[in-house]
Amino acid sequence: MSEVRQKPVPRPAPESAPYWAAARERRLALPTCDDCSGQWFPPSRTCPHCLSGRVSFTDVSGRGKVYSFVTFHRVYHPAFEGDVPYVVALIELEEGPRLLSNIVDVAPEDVRCEMPVEVTFEDVGEAVIPKFRPR
Repeated sequence: MSEVRQKPVPRPAPESAPYWAAARERRLALPTCDDCSGQWFPPSRTCPHCLSGRVSFTDVSGRGKVYSFVTFHRVYHPAFEGDVPYVVALIELEEGPRLLSNIVDVAPEDVRCEMPVEVTFEDVGEAVIPKFRPR
């Protein structure tokens, strides 16, 4: 009998907690500078554009395009054995920031750079993970 393994889940740091809280509500929210209106990812305590510490989280459209990607064929963690091959992509959001995520609901061989995508959410244990699917 094979052992069932749990997928690892994110352990939010204080600066990323609002991102993960929004994901639990099926929203994609990015840090936004209250002074210069810049947005970025991953979350940090200060704005990388103007170095302000006045940061809030703003919902974004969840639409973007595949900027770059790689298809994983090797199992690096036993809990992902049933998922290979899977795609990890750098998504460029319509709002500008880029973030890493998985591409789902499409065969890995059909993923292309510039492919339009939209956010979707996957429940993994107690966490909700933003992922992207073709649009």
